Amino acid sequence: VSDLRPSALPGSFDVSRSMFDLRSPPHRFMTRYDSFSSVPSSTSSRKDSQGSNRSLDTITLSGDERDFGRLNVKLCYVSAVEQIWITVLHCKDLSWPSSCGENPRICVKGILTLPKPVHFKSSAKEGCNDIEFMETFVFAIKLQSLQAVRLVFKIQTQTPRKKTIGECSLALRELSSEESSHWLDISPPSK
Repeated sequence: VSDLRPSALPGSFDVSRSMFDLRSPPHRFMTRYDSFSSVPSSTSSRKDSQGSNRSLDTITLSGDERDFGRLNVKLCYVSAVEQIWITVLHCKDLSWPSSCGENPRICVKGILTLPKPVHFKSSAKEGCNDIEFMETFVFAIKLQSLQAVRLVFKIQTQTPRKKTIGECSLALRELSSEESSHWLDISPPSK
């Protein structure tokens, strides 16, 4: 915003009222969600201080910044019987390539990255904005073995053909008898 008053020096700019001014706290118009939030990122405000929608609509995201969705899982370790309980709950805001069709069948494949990996897979559900799985998998494995590995999830299409469309993972260092809920950001599959 240029100040046209005669008292202003030539070429000086008054940015204190500008929406680009980094000194004023624009944060009151933005809401941050971390990976543990249960609020979908799609509910964050897209309006700037004047109520306009232009602030975020003008940003073009490159492939690695695009939102691929989030997976909600719960973990619990029952030490009395040395079992890990893994519950796959929801997959929200999932995106998939157009080559997979409009509503492909989606499943979640899990892998415990032990020296001899443990694999499990959810049932396939029709692809949509909020896919509810609500499936629990139980494995008898010693806690010490689990705390050194990761739990990897691969989001896969079953139709028209089997294809991994995204993945996410979680370290099991914090695994305990208290059930913990995690929202994991899904990334493009690694090559």
